[in-house]
Amino acid sequence: MAQSMRVMNDGVGLHVELAGPEGAPGLPILCVHGWPELAHSWRHQLAHFAALGRRIAALDVRGYGRSDKPWPVEAYRMSVICSDIAAVIDALGGRAILFGHDWGAPIVYHTALRYPEKVAAVAGLSVPYAPVGDVSFLDMARQIYKDRFFYQLYFQEEGKAEMELGGDPLALHKIYFGISASKTDRAFLMNKPPSAGLLDGIAAPERLPDWMPEADMTVFVRAFREGGWRGPINRYRAQDLDFREREPVKGRRLAQPHCFIGGEFDIVRHFVPGVDLYADPGQHADDFRGSTIVPRAGHWVQQEAPEVVNRALEAFVASLEDVRPAAAA
Repeated sequence: MAQSMRVMNDGVGLHVELAGPEGAPGLPILCVHGWPELAHSWRHQLAHFAALGRRIAALDVRGYGRSDKPWPVEAYRMSVICSDIAAVIDALGGRAILFGHDWGAPIVYHTALRYPEKVAAVAGLSVPYAPVGDVSFLDMARQIYKDRFFYQLYFQEEGKAEMELGGDPLALHKIYFGISASKTDRAFLMNKPPSAGLLDGIAAPERLPDWMPEADMTVFVRAFREGGWRGPINRYRAQDLDFREREPVKGRRLAQPHCFIGGEFDIVRHFVPGVDLYADPGQHADDFRGSTIVPRAGHWVQQEAPEVVNRALEAFVASLEDVRPAAAA
């Protein structure tokens, strides 16, 4: 039977899915999804680690699914979302191993920086860790993509992307298929003018890929139909606000044990033209325990190739025998 709990953080309710025996030995695992996803994105990992006897959880990040959806952009600052993760960790016992994919990866990295006593280890999927510097990512994107479309810049105007995505019943089909390994044109990095829409030039699949059965797609479609797109997109809009709050994390390395997993064909790998961002994903970590580049996988790596990802995550967790199981009294 599925288990869940609701965690409150400063008036915001967070829906958390739970699996595995309560009170299981070892640190609990908390999974954090990205855009446009849900706790359901981690269904394969919850089943795998629960079968191993581990306690594992995945939350709907604020703005998504069954979690609350504050309206203001400032409610989606990285510092605020990290405090959500810290609140869920406390509800799980006070210390946890974090897995994060897409936006979830920077969220778990920054939670590890801001709450080191609560985070025992960090696995990042799709997005490697890079310290905050003196140039914001959006400013860098404005230079790199000044003459062509880039989805994160398109998201900055409030209401525009919400109208496009909310008006297309196949938006999620196009997004999931368009940046998976099933598709080869890397849809979000298409060469189209800055005035284009996100979905321009992206066709819906004739049939869903094997890794996304209709029953699972229905879970995502229903959640976004009911909850809308503003909360999820506000995370992109909050990036300049994050930059203004960078001092506590600026230039810092990851101290906790860390591993990286990415798909061979993930578009994130080539966000910066001419640079392979997956070439050295542990360069800013003090205790890097290896990377796994999953052959023939795209951006949705833990859904597209769950067996390979689960093996890599299981090996990472097994390597943490030297990590104390609970916070010191």
